[in-house]
Amino acid sequence: MSKKPVASTKQAKSAPAAQPFLTDVKTLRARARKHIDQGAVTPGYAGNRETVLKLLNDALATEIVCVLRYRYHYFVASGIHADAVAAEFLVHSNEEQGHVDLIAQRIVQLNGDPNMDPSGLTARSHAEYVKGADLRDMIKENLIAERIAIDSYKEMIAYIGDKDTTTKRMLEGILAMEEEHADDLNGMLDGDWG
Repeated sequence: MSKKPVASTKQAKSAPAAQPFLTDVKTLRARARKHIDQGAVTPGYAGNRETVLKLLNDALATEIVCVLRYRYHYFVASGIHADAVAAEFLVHSNEEQGHVDLIAQRIVQLNGDPNMDPSGLTARSHAEYVKGADLRDMIKENLIAERIAIDSYKEMIAYIGDKDTTTKRMLEGILAMEEEHADDLNGMLDGDWG
């Protein structure tokens, strides 16, 4: 019969004490009262706020350019399948506008200034504003822009990690919709016109 090793009392006493799950309420209350002018940005914010704000403002510019490109394509689309494709462009434009609103709101929560200044908008945007020569070209340009957005959001999410879970969750939601847009557009290129 083999004996199981028994931990000595010295080993048991040297084990680190478990950290409390939550800071005591008195400390939480005191911290909340400090720097109240910083709103949602508490001392527990672990992200590099300046970098996150720059990333979000670049994403904001990208989304605004996408809204404008989709909206333009909605109005000028022509051809045998134009009605179905234009309707999809309008849906995408409206969803991209929703992304603009989410990103701008998050920038403000982080005590930043959403940069919606039209001058330099295309320089800050990851995606380009391309009119497209015909309906198929418009679909391609929008698909390219969605693919750019997908990679941009993946990199932002990886950078932010768990340092800013609110921003990360927002970006993950936007990423999922951009992937859906890319799938829709890819289907149109394959002849699925709605």
